[in-house]
Amino acid sequence: MSIIPSLDLAMFMHGDAQQKATFVDELGKAYETIGFAAIKNHLLSEDLEQRLYDQSQKFFEFPESVKLKYSDDALAGQRGYTGWGKEHAKGKNVGDLKEFWHFGQYVPDQLKSEFDYPDNLMVDELPEFNEVGEMAFKALEETGKYMLRAMAIYLELDEFYFDNEIQYGNSILRPIHYPPILDEPPLGAVRAGEHEDINLITLLMGASAGGLEILSKDNMWVGVTSLKDHLVVNVGDMLQRLTNNKFKSTTHRVVNPPRSEWAKPRYSIPFFLHPKSSTRLDCLEYCIDETHPKAYSDISAGEYLTERLLEIGLIKNESK
Repeated sequence: MSIIPSLDLAMFMHGDAQQKATFVDELGKAYETIGFAAIKNHLLSEDLEQRLYDQSQKFFEFPESVKLKYSDDALAGQRGYTGWGKEHAKGKNVGDLKEFWHFGQYVPDQLKSEFDYPDNLMVDELPEFNEVGEMAFKALEETGKYMLRAMAIYLELDEFYFDNEIQYGNSILRPIHYPPILDEPPLGAVRAGEHEDINLITLLMGASAGGLEILSKDNMWVGVTSLKDHLVVNVGDMLQRLTNNKFKSTTHRVVNPPRSEWAKPRYSIPFFLHPKSSTRLDCLEYCIDETHPKAYSDISAGEYLTERLLEIGLIKNESK
């Protein structure tokens, strides 16, 4: 964690003007350099985090026949269960050594016609999994809202610039299980290949074991271990694109453990904060100048998400 600053969100949410300004400046500088920050005094309680981990472990311990009841290729991994090796990093053909579940956005019945989101799948055998998943989703989404307010101020935007864009956005909460490695993995297969996240920001609660590494600006892989009571919050490609590379979407991966620890499973639960599909990701004029010419073509969040889901194998390219 030596290269990732620890910041106190309470300074922004409840502090005086100077404390708020300090948080904004430190967060902005972290995201301009390393793209990661560790955040304490967030809105996900320790009890809720532990309950979600406990319920996730119980789900992944179900027989494959039970888990596959909640897998539907037509959903392109947007909801429910995605099995071992189905997702791969961009530019890779070898599947990651993981399985995962997706909780998606919770839209009131009267607004569902406005959003083209599939319904969340309810696990009949484990109803508390559904309950704690929804609670954690909303706590992390609320935390992300305050993080984006701080970033908006740093970018000289209105503080509430992102609020409407992320309300009922296409966000995902992903409990991940990296099962024990029982045999020699296929050449090049790791728990999660090197990649950048697609979304605006990712909020990651403490994983059950090590393995997360980030690529430093010196092109060195640096291990990240979780800090108690912190969320690790990193910039995704959508925010990097919107800010014309002012904020850095840092490459990261989850490496396989030493052979002596292959028998140990790993659990991790990131929250991928997305805007609504209609949100524009066109580079902000403030972030474009002679030194930093516009680096990306104009695109909506929905169009960009589809491109990336094709690249990582969750949507199949029917033209091939």
